[in-house]
Amino acid sequence: MAPIEYFDSHCHLDPMRFDGDTKDVLQRARAAGVSRLTVIGTRAADSEAAVQLSENEEGVFCAVGIHPNDVDDVEEAEWGRIQKLAESGKVSAVGETGLDWFRAVASKENQQLFFDRHIALAQATELPLVIHTRDSIRDVLDTLAKATQKKRLTGVLHAFTGTAEEAKEAVELGFFIGFAGMVTFRSAAALREVAKTVPLDRLLVETDSPFLSPEPLRGRRNEPSHVIHTARCLANIRGETIENLAAATTKNACLLFQADGQ
Repeated sequence: MAPIEYFDSHCHLDPMRFDGDTKDVLQRARAAGVSRLTVIGTRAADSEAAVQLSENEEGVFCAVGIHPNDVDDVEEAEWGRIQKLAESGKVSAVGETGLDWFRAVASKENQQLFFDRHIALAQATELPLVIHTRDSIRDVLDTLAKATQKKRLTGVLHAFTGTAEEAKEAVELGFFIGFAGMVTFRSAAALREVAKTVPLDRLLVETDSPFLSPEPLRGRRNEPSHVIHTARCLANIRGETIENLAAATTKNACLLFQADGQ
């Protein structure tokens, strides 16, 4: 039987978060069967680091963008660096972008402005979006619905915590649904019910490393090798074999990030 392969569709492996042990983290991921992963940028500096890592490491892909919580601190020159990266042909997605009404550390006006900018950049480059939502999914879905009326757009709602109806709406707009370690938490019974409803061909698994460690590893620094716990949880609640769940989510991520060649 062929070994099971996983694709961690969302992680942050820049030197600011993984100081000095990125090589070891990648080795552990590969040993666990995580053959591919997408490293996500949140500012220009870690976006540039993500691009460099993807150029140097097989099976590593990258996304570039400005996290919604940081948009009040961004000057035009930094946004220009994101645009240049997205247009370079070296990246697989635009983001992490979106709206965060929970933390409210950045103004709603600027968050919406930069979300719109990321959407326009994704459409211009024909790259998928990596979308952050927190207490904002209605506004995110409304924004995406308007954008998709103008030009095709795809992407993933990462670390999804919405309802089954919201997931269905996102899928109908052409997006994937990513589940992170929260779906394994004892308190997340409602989210597991939502995860059962997402079509298998629209499902992704992720770690959001170094955050959101799954059960039974809560309290530890998260890393891509831990995505297997989220995948096993999803397979169990959906009545899938882990082989089928891993194969489907890997295929979906390869399709989204145009990673078929690796």
